[in-house]
Amino acid sequence: MGLQSKNMYDGQFDNILNFRDVGETINDFLGRKLVKEGRIYRSARPDDATMADRQRVKDHYGIKTILDLRTVTEHDKQAKKRAADMRDPVLIESNSALNESMKIPGIKYLEINVNGKGFERSLVWQLSPYSIIKLIGLMGLGYRLEAIGILGRQVLQPRGLIGLGYDTIHHCGPELASVLRTYCSPENYPILAHCTQGKDRTGLTIALILFILEIPIEAISHDYLMSEEKLLPERESRLKEIHEIGLSDDFAGCPVDFIEKIYEYLEDTYGGVGNYLTTIGFTEDERTTLAKELKA
Repeated sequence: MGLQSKNMYDGQFDNILNFRDVGETINDFLGRKLVKEGRIYRSARPDDATMADRQRVKDHYGIKTILDLRTVTEHDKQAKKRAADMRDPVLIESNSALNESMKIPGIKYLEINVNGKGFERSLVWQLSPYSIIKLIGLMGLGYRLEAIGILGRQVLQPRGLIGLGYDTIHHCGPELASVLRTYCSPENYPILAHCTQGKDRTGLTIALILFILEIPIEAISHDYLMSEEKLLPERESRLKEIHEIGLSDDFAGCPVDFIEKIYEYLEDTYGGVGNYLTTIGFTEDERTTLAKELKA
């Protein structure tokens, strides 16, 4: 991945894309302070962070918790990439951090697979019986990426990013509640949340937090849509990845109405954000605690 263009939101990182202080982004957009700054950050995967990046995350931003929302398949793929990178002397010379653990010492890591078992089952049952048998066979033989390709072509692509957002809300309640509870504990802050691109799963969980804080929809949408430009440096490599599992270019972008559609879905299906959060077991007291931590 090439070096990221450096600006105030990117935090002057070399190899961490799509980084920003959500509070700063929201407050700058609205012209008034509604969210505490220096508390809640988001980014794409920080796995290839340079030594300077790692120091900046820990010392400049003071990140105490990194919240990783990726799947087992994504972790497996990243581990294989890391192993290959460590055998490349040119890469090692340009980024000595490749010789270190991917986890930054002194930072707590929490792994919550947002798209967990319930989500996976919901996708599988949309397949034909033949495709289900083929999928199970591939998974049993350890061909996870090939199995994901079946889901990509036959389920993920037809659903689209917005449809998958609906599916995440509907089938991933326990996981989303666990993510939100991370933001209820003062000792976890500042928190950096990420998935692979830091766009959709991260964007959805950040949106739920901002819904709880009653931030205007247009500001939440602005924060989400910033990912489009911030991910441009790795767009070509990302397109190659998504094409491998049968997805179109749209999956590398940000639907302009994603946040609005998610909010409407919560209203129409559950009667509002509050009712949805109650349904998934994230209580009113927990919402109050979260708001106390983040509301300016």
